[in-house]
Amino acid sequence: MQVTSTKESLSQALQSKIIPNQEYLLQGSIVDSAVDHLLHRLKGLCDNVDAGLEQFHDLEVCLSLRPPNQMQPLLLRVRRALDMDKNNPFQLRYIGQPELDRARPTLVRSSIDMGCTSTVLEFLTELGCRIDFEYVSRGYMFRKGRMKITVAKIIKITPGKQEMNEPISQSYLVELSVLAPNGQDAIGDEMRAFAEQLKPLVQLDKIDYKRLP
Repeated sequence: MQVTSTKESLSQALQSKIIPNQEYLLQGSIVDSAVDHLLHRLKGLCDNVDAGLEQFHDLEVCLSLRPPNQMQPLLLRVRRALDMDKNNPFQLRYIGQPELDRARPTLVRSSIDMGCTSTVLEFLTELGCRIDFEYVSRGYMFRKGRMKITVAKIIKITPGKQEMNEPISQSYLVELSVLAPNGQDAIGDEMRAFAEQLKPLVQLDKIDYKRLP
């Protein structure tokens, strides 16, 4: 019996559209003074609120690798929960360049997530990856079917000065996302319909980061 390599197995799985490798994304923000109203609205709309609000407190390290003769760098992120058991895995995430198709209701980008050990940062830097920046994300996570909604305060990290870490703004980042295999663009309409229910508290939209100053 011929043993199929891991690379071939992954390729076959992607072609069969059984691996969630596309992220559909809408983003917005809400000022601190109004966030309680948004949380109340989400508690009424979402599924995972019977046992109280689900909170998270994560460190995210953003890295890039620029292969030879390629204009666009490879973007990677390593995330770990700051209050988790030390034996739990870290999360490594690959993020592709966003597709800002006007016909689509959401931003779409390639995304693959995997668990990994605590030595992943050392491994990636040995490969030549550069740490671009890191930050702490603290907030609440909701689920509505296959949609994930996060309301997070983003905290700037000052290297070597833990006590000086502070929020980057007086607002919360709100993200509505779905991870799915290729070819499920109907998800975008589902997400847009949900986003309409959060108005006028928050305006969730496709964000073109290349146009930001």
